[in-house]
Amino acid sequence: MYGIADLAGLIGRHAPEDGEHATALPRVDLLRFSSVTEPLHTLHEPSCCLLAQGRKRAILGEQTHLYEASEYLVVGVDLPVIGAVVEASPEAPYLGIRLELNRGVLAELLSAGEAPRGEVAGLGLSRATPQLIDAAVRMLRLLDEPGDAAVLAPLVERELLHRLLSGPQGGILRQIAQGESRLNQIRKAIDFIRQNYRRAFPVEDLAGLAGMSPSSFYEHFRAITAMTPLQYRNRIRLQEARRLMVMEGMTAAEAGFHAGYDSPSQFSRDYARVHRVPPRRDVAQMMGRPVA
Repeated sequence: MYGIADLAGLIGRHAPEDGEHATALPRVDLLRFSSVTEPLHTLHEPSCCLLAQGRKRAILGEQTHLYEASEYLVVGVDLPVIGAVVEASPEAPYLGIRLELNRGVLAELLSAGEAPRGEVAGLGLSRATPQLIDAAVRMLRLLDEPGDAAVLAPLVERELLHRLLSGPQGGILRQIAQGESRLNQIRKAIDFIRQNYRRAFPVEDLAGLAGMSPSSFYEHFRAITAMTPLQYRNRIRLQEARRLMVMEGMTAAEAGFHAGYDSPSQFSRDYARVHRVPPRRDVAQMMGRPVA
């Protein structure tokens, strides 16, 4: 049986440079960083990330998750997560494999009775079993055997998902696969927020999309995202504003307005609350420029 050192070796060989790397295997990406990183605000889609080397901190709302080699993080819905590599070096880089969760295959496994029941959640962290690590290694070994990958990769993917369904985070995957689960009901509201984050909308409208009463919706939304609907919308706004300032060269006032803020002062307060520094200083630090 293959172990975590085998997984690290394969990731290091197939991801020789820092960054996120798509592979020839469907839904499989590799991650490598040779030094610690600043907190990065990203929207995590449903996926599982298994860490082979190094350590990372993931913050969701007020929750902080620290994970290391042989541990995996499961995300069940689109979540604005703040992530930072906290242990990595050129000699021992941060190395991970990320698998996008395939709802169709999960549903097939559920119909075969392969999934345990679990509580509603949006994110979970667990220790990987030897069997899960072994399957991940066999998946990456197919990168060296492209002639076999087309036939064997789907089989290994099913095994990986089966191992995840059978583990402590199986409840999250079950919720992804079930069409009318609480998680998927909340996902409908999340999709609406992502598409309409620039404008205001009452929580009653979101509850209606999810098919819940306002009080039940609010409770389940917080349980899954670790945020209120308003906090979630603001995180999406702040991520977009940061992108506009860094990638499009907009001023803080322009970026805040384009992201949906009517008040520049409110934008600056929200930004500093999440990023710990005002918008202008944060962007200058990211771009390596002095702050006048």
